[in-house]
Amino acid sequence: MAVELAITRKEGQYNGKITPFFVLSCMIAATGGILFGYDLGISGGVTSMEPFLKKFFPEVYTKMNEDTKISNYCKFDSQLLTSFTSSLYIAGLVASLFASSVTRAFGRKPSILVGAAAFLVGSALGGAAMNVSMLIFGRIFLGIGIGFANQSVPLYLSEMAPPNYRGATNIGFELCVGIGVLSANLINFGTEKIKGGWGWRISLAMAAVPASILTLGALFLPETPNSLIQNNNDHEKAKLMLQRVRGTNDVQAELDDLIKASSISKTIKHPFKNILQRKYRPQLVMAIAIPFFQQVIRINVITFYAPVLFRTIGFGESASLLSSLMITGVLGTISNFISMLIIVDKLGRRALLMIGGIQMFLSQIIIGGLMAAQLRDY
Repeated sequence: MAVELAITRKEGQYNGKITPFFVLSCMIAATGGILFGYDLGISGGVTSMEPFLKKFFPEVYTKMNEDTKISNYCKFDSQLLTSFTSSLYIAGLVASLFASSVTRAFGRKPSILVGAAAFLVGSALGGAAMNVSMLIFGRIFLGIGIGFANQSVPLYLSEMAPPNYRGATNIGFELCVGIGVLSANLINFGTEKIKGGWGWRISLAMAAVPASILTLGALFLPETPNSLIQNNNDHEKAKLMLQRVRGTNDVQAELDDLIKASSISKTIKHPFKNILQRKYRPQLVMAIAIPFFQQVIRINVITFYAPVLFRTIGFGESASLLSSLMITGVLGTISNFISMLIIVDKLGRRALLMIGGIQMFLSQIIIGGLMAAQLRDY
């Protein structure tokens, strides 16, 4: 049972409390984060499993086990293996371009439902794969699910959250991503020990569990008050939903602000043209630069392909999965939890970015130094 935390009305704030209805709705929606984390974490694990490589990527398996002359950095160099891993991200990129239009035109709930259904299809194809084509098609469907869910779920959480807890609620999505990565590492570590060499099927198919929860849950999810105002212009229905989410009848101030914001947004004729104006340039630059540099520093490569990285420097199959579980799974989840409870709403977003940036800078220097010392292959 969720504890109801009162939000006192001060200047610039609204009445309300954290209700069980709000918590349950956000928990179901945030399952999309678990799916994202699971699909990211599972690929690094299965591509380090020898039965999986032997069946689908025998060239990589041979280089890894028999060719002692080849560079350590080239053992996993395979266009086919690259197609398997990158197909998810390419599909996610393309799907995200359409997801925003679907979310804006039809609401947050339909977009979440499309993403959940795509996750379900992708996990079924991956678990039942008989050839590389089935694997790649499964990854494409998973990418479509990521494109839709990653666009709609954080927006849903943000719009449902009380203003005082909006940062923590959004970090909750990232926490679920961490839980997904941790779950993937745990399952990979367990399935690798299954005799017969078919454990990778369980790893890929287990994504169907959170996908089923999200698919069924999305059918009963309430639409956000913002979406009801934006798409249906139904102010009375939006008010009733806001009262239910906030647990109070005194929501008129927040409702008026939502209606006003929606009305203003509809008067803007050329939003993309306007944002290119000089006065909006600082916001535009930061909106592009922050996510861009967060990706190009390649910290995701270390996080999601940790098992392959550990195999490259000489760890065994089980040891690489266990190391990935402890480092990227457990520590990642703990740090997300600390960020959600302590940092984001108390110290602010800027502090969180600075702390994370410093940690990533130091960790990459340490990892690079360790690999250079261990492999001496440069």
